[in-house]
Amino acid sequence: MTGRPNILLITADQWRGDCLSATGHACVRTPNVDALAAEGVLFARHYAGAAPCSPARATLYTGLYQMNHRVCRNGSPLDARFDNLALAARRAGYDPTLFGYTDTAPDPRGMNANDPHLTTYEGLLPGFTARQLLPEHERQWLSWLRERGHPDADSRDIHIPVGARRGEISNAATTYSKDETQTAFLAGEFIRWLGEQDAPWFAHVSFLRPHPPFSAPSPYNDLFSPEDGSHFARAENHETEQRSHPYLSYAMPRAGKGGFIYGATGSLSEWQASDFAAIRAIYYGMIAEVDAQLGRIWRALKEAGVWDDTLIIFTSDHAEMAGDHWTLGKGGFFDGSYHIPLVIRDPQAVMRGRVVDRFTSAADIFATLCDRLHIEPRNALDGQSLLPFMEREAPRTWRDAAFWEFDFRDIVNQEPEAHFGLQSNECNLAVIRDERFKYVHFAALPPLLFDLQADPMELNNLASDPACMSTRLSYAEKLLSMRARHLDQTLAFTELTEKGPIRRRP
Repeated sequence: MTGRPNILLITADQWRGDCLSATGHACVRTPNVDALAAEGVLFARHYAGAAPCSPARATLYTGLYQMNHRVCRNGSPLDARFDNLALAARRAGYDPTLFGYTDTAPDPRGMNANDPHLTTYEGLLPGFTARQLLPEHERQWLSWLRERGHPDADSRDIHIPVGARRGEISNAATTYSKDETQTAFLAGEFIRWLGEQDAPWFAHVSFLRPHPPFSAPSPYNDLFSPEDGSHFARAENHETEQRSHPYLSYAMPRAGKGGFIYGATGSLSEWQASDFAAIRAIYYGMIAEVDAQLGRIWRALKEAGVWDDTLIIFTSDHAEMAGDHWTLGKGGFFDGSYHIPLVIRDPQAVMRGRVVDRFTSAADIFATLCDRLHIEPRNALDGQSLLPFMEREAPRTWRDAAFWEFDFRDIVNQEPEAHFGLQSNECNLAVIRDERFKYVHFAALPPLLFDLQADPMELNNLASDPACMSTRLSYAEKLLSMRARHLDQTLAFTELTEKGPIRRRP
């Protein structure tokens, strides 16, 4: 490969980091992700920076922790002053092109109050050219299905399995086929665009799946059974789990079924162990469906003769609880919601097939691209370049813990604020976890401390144990120091002198 590489950034929404056969999952098989990892580097301890979608993607795209980018929830605007990977790629001569969505709420300052972009959080990250948008309403895909002979594809009811009642958990197949999924639609649009390119390109393929609703076409709908997979990480029952912390007592009964099974109503807490097992089996099948479409993209790149000219990054925005702790979705503080996959295949890299066990962050992606493309970011970044892991020698110094944040404020309805008697800026938590312990600090609720060696399922909170008070204090100090180091450093390394500005690189 000579000159600039092609860049392909792929995200598969809500894919758990442990759901890869390359890392030894009990039943899920991901041959195409595995094949990419065999030619690249797999980061086995990679974590999202926040949840849900907009905050997580803000960290991925800007290289900033939530404490700096301040996208607190879906609908929080992304401050226009921040650099991002699409804007940076433009400075390197690319036209970054999107297939899917970025879930970016625009900065409303300076925009007209009547601008329709201010009515949705599913905006376009500044810097991207949208070739094929696919927001959550999926109208573009539904239109495509109708062209393919599905006249009933006029709403998202198309996700209800054939013969199933609205809101029923069912592993029956969908009416659309494995070649007609949202994933297949976006993969096809990317492949068609690929055939038009005659210069180095930058593409972001942002797949919705395996994000719910949980349903899948044949053969993925019943590829797994409810008995497949490892034991769920959870307490004996819903009630025990909810009593373990005030946040869970608030959040668990309020989680609705409708976000996971299309058309369902009622609280998630009404589902039993068998329901969660049935849903997890469908989720595993959805992962297999996305993996198959990744294989289709790999083949297209090779047939186009650009496989060895293309740097590929495969990851997710956040993970999926998948029944752990009697819940689904993302948010809160458990590892199941934040541990995500990351595979990077760089044709120029020395290492092939390396598995990295150091803690890495979604904030590292932008820093890595800047390093690889020789771009100077326009503000300080919290992430670090991962390129050294792709060389013969891993970096000598690296973070020894994962860090993420979750903000549960509700600006519009003020529900958590009213429930807890808190201000919006008190409705948040931060997590630091290393090899041994995990500490969860709430701004105004009791903390949690887990001994991950003795309690890998995070069931026994030691924060109030007198014997663990020194450990709790140590990790609180560690978290405070980490946050102090990552305060915005954009101008902090610059000093004006009689000789003019002097800047030191951090």
